[in-house]
Amino acid sequence: MEGLKHDKVIIGIDPGTNVMGYGILGVKGKKPELIAMGVLKLNAMDDHYMRLHHIYERVTGLIAQYLPDEMAIEAPFFGKNVQSMLKLGRAQGVAIAAALARQVPITEYEPRKIKMAITGNGAASKEQVSNLLQRTLNIAQDDMPKFLDATDGLAAALCHFYESQKPVFARGPKSWKAFIAKNPDRVKK
Repeated sequence: MEGLKHDKVIIGIDPGTNVMGYGILGVKGKKPELIAMGVLKLNAMDDHYMRLHHIYERVTGLIAQYLPDEMAIEAPFFGKNVQSMLKLGRAQGVAIAAALARQVPITEYEPRKIKMAITGNGAASKEQVSNLLQRTLNIAQDDMPKFLDATDGLAAALCHFYESQKPVFARGPKSWKAFIAKNPDRVKK
């Protein structure tokens, strides 16, 4: 099993109803590395519900194969075509359901946040994201996918890795009254 040689495995998903991208990132210590990436082509299927079923089956299969500890998924962006947004939201929901069925924790990221994490520019192009992923993860040109949906999935996983590396600061009580209520044994009477 590929997931066993890493401290953590993150699956990233770029949901779509025509092409769904995915990337599998392994973490050794504090170093991320590419395990796999690819796409699920769905546009040959006419039935939208069969596409959703195929997404569920494929994501479940990826989880069984790579045993990810966490899933990062790109949130649907707001577009002008309501029907497209609805279909994209369904695709995302099915991918999330597949992860939940395998008890994989999920974090959702907006496209701008993913682009910002990878390139430093929330308005970066898919090509810029792909190029920076290639350099950051030392991916050979021959291993770069034809479809940018695959690198978008990998970008979601790398964004999640970066976010999980940020220190978490404990938040204290908002007032002395709240502190006393929470810590009665630490107050002299």
